[in-house]
Amino acid sequence: MTHTAGNGTFTAPDSPGPERSSPPPGGTAPAPPRARRQPYEVPALLLGLLATPAALSANSATTTLPDIGEDLGVSVSSATWIATAFGLLMAVCTPLMAALLKRRGVRTVVPACAVLVAAGTLLVLVAESMPLLILGRGAQAIGGSGLVTTAINLAGTPRRMGVVTAGSGILGALGPLAGSLLTEHVSWHAALSLSALALLAVPGVIRTAPALPEEGARTPFDAVGAVVLMALVSALVFIPRFPLPALVCAAVVAAVLVVRVRTRPDGFVPVAVLRTPVFLIASVVVCALSTSYFSLLYVVPRALKDSEGWDAGLVGTGTLVALLIGSAASWLLAAFSTRMSRAAVLTVLLVLGVLAPVTAAVAPWAALMLVASGVSVFVSSSGQATLSVYAANSVPDGQRPTAIGLFTLCYQLGGAFGPALAALLVI
Repeated sequence: MTHTAGNGTFTAPDSPGPERSSPPPGGTAPAPPRARRQPYEVPALLLGLLATPAALSANSATTTLPDIGEDLGVSVSSATWIATAFGLLMAVCTPLMAALLKRRGVRTVVPACAVLVAAGTLLVLVAESMPLLILGRGAQAIGGSGLVTTAINLAGTPRRMGVVTAGSGILGALGPLAGSLLTEHVSWHAALSLSALALLAVPGVIRTAPALPEEGARTPFDAVGAVVLMALVSALVFIPRFPLPALVCAAVVAAVLVVRVRTRPDGFVPVAVLRTPVFLIASVVVCALSTSYFSLLYVVPRALKDSEGWDAGLVGTGTLVALLIGSAASWLLAAFSTRMSRAAVLTVLLVLGVLAPVTAAVAPWAALMLVASGVSVFVSSSGQATLSVYAANSVPDGQRPTAIGLFTLCYQLGGAFGPALAALLVI
């Protein structure tokens, strides 16, 4: 009997036949072989610990940039490249890590990514220049993308995925506060080292996760397809900084990617995945929900400050409470989604996903704006949890890690599109 899961295909022993049950002469019958561990045997809380520090680390930088700029003798604008590099490498490396996970398995990917996170954290702790700091943050991002991709692959169910996504939302909301407190009482080096918390989960994940890679791992690696996709993602991520050049580059590279997919249908971006309607719908919806969330993350605090006259402390407190409640509540939808039809889940996500930005745009009271922010993180996090499972289960078994990597990439692109849209709305 064969069990197929997100990161590997595992064979359990069939029921023993008569010849297996007969004891050898002069001895006792051997114990039946044990089935290999399944991905869902990795505790969900362990997966959450493996994945969520990446969100905490990413958002902790938002309140440390002035101190970093002052310490390193650069402008705040230049210091933002720390955040840009982290976000870019997280997005670009997600599908690459999914491909590596498919070919090499958890027992290779997790230790390698743990080494990257540890090395990057060490560089961050000793960094006294921008190049060294960006190098350290880049290593943290590359390693973090692999740990997040692994956690999502091993989750397997919406309920368990909800632990990962809700945890990421909660820690993401706490990131700016954690960065501010650590910078004030310790140093900004410590604030940028929070990725290392994921290392606490590494021994347990390696011990309980399946060891074998996915079927088809021996197929030739499509390096050209990987480079073209990375170039497309890079162009999309740079749209907020360089809109026109990035858009032109993205259009050209997208055309090249279409040609590559047609000539190599089983390559880095498989046709079998792109031709799956459920995967495409799930990816488009999660990108839209993520874009809306990251837009409101910037628009609502600005509106509360400019239109309502709230001071920075009140804005920060109100936003934090709204995001924490929304992130925690997202697990409830993820947990109960198994009792709902796919159409019902999609309806809830789309209706609330539309209501959140509309409410923020027309709300006459500040409280409603904060409610809109909470709803946006609720649908974004629960959408990632539920739709990722739908997307992964809709493609052929051998393509599940690839589908999860591409789906997660679509979610992360919302982090690039959202701020760009927010900049247009608040001008």
